[in-house]
Formats: sequence, structure tokens, C-alpha cells
Amino acid sequence: MRAIPILGLLVLATLAGCAPASRDEALCARFGAHRGIEISLLFGLTRPDGGVVTDAEWADFLRREVTPRFPDGLSVFQAMGQWRDRVSGQVTAEPSRIVWIAADASAPDLRARLDAIRAGYRHDFQQQSVGLTIRGGCQTF
Repeated sequence: MRAIPILGLLVLATLAGCAPASRDEALCARFGAHRGIEISLLFGLTRPDGGVVTDAEWADFLRREVTPRFPDGLSVFQAMGQWRDRVSGQVTAEPSRIVWIAADASAPDLRARLDAIRAGYRHDFQQQSVGLTIRGGCQTF
């Protein structure tokens, strides 16, 4: 068995750890973009009593709670969602909204802003949860 010099192992370990980030940075640079994250917030529109969050209520929530926390821009998509009730175990389909936000992951208050939106919606519309998905990517505007 042939031994690899310690310095060689350190170089390989360093390159292995940086290679994905370097590739991502190079890909972003190719398009004049920078690294960032994509956030999706998933809002169900059916209330526990069977009523629905109206378009006017949704627009008001978006105006009061979401837009002030992400004034640089966001997108809202209408969707049909499906989820399992935590109490009954029943799978339910319902109309929903997806708010998509491109953000700088290094913003120090990002989590607090997202937590406030999610908590506000759960409170205002008696929801068990508001979904949150985050993934990395490249951004330029």
C-alpha cells in the first residue's frame, strides 16, 4: 500500500470541501449573479371550521405582514395543496398560496422575519402550520 503525504491529504481535503462552492460561485458568476437562497412559504386557505380565507383577507395579510418584511420583492402563486391533519390523520386538499422570495441568506434578521409571518398567519387564520422550504441558488435582478 502506498502512503499519500500528509500535505497531499490536506490539499485534497481542502479542494473537496471547496469544490462544490467553487462550482456554484463559478456558475453564478457566469450569469452575473451572486449566491442566495430561495424561500417558499406555503399557506393553506381552509380554516378548521370549514370556512376559507377570502381573497380580501389574504391580500390584507400579504400587505400587512409579508410585504413590509420583504419590500424588495416576492411572488405569489395560487395553488392546490394537500396536507395531513396532525390530529385526525386525515389527508385534505385545499386551495393555497405560495409566496416565493429570493433572499440574501446572510441577512441577520431573516429567520425572525419568516417566523413572524408564519406565526401571524397561524394565529390570524387558526392554521396548524405554514410550510417553509429553502434552497440555495444564484440570483441577479
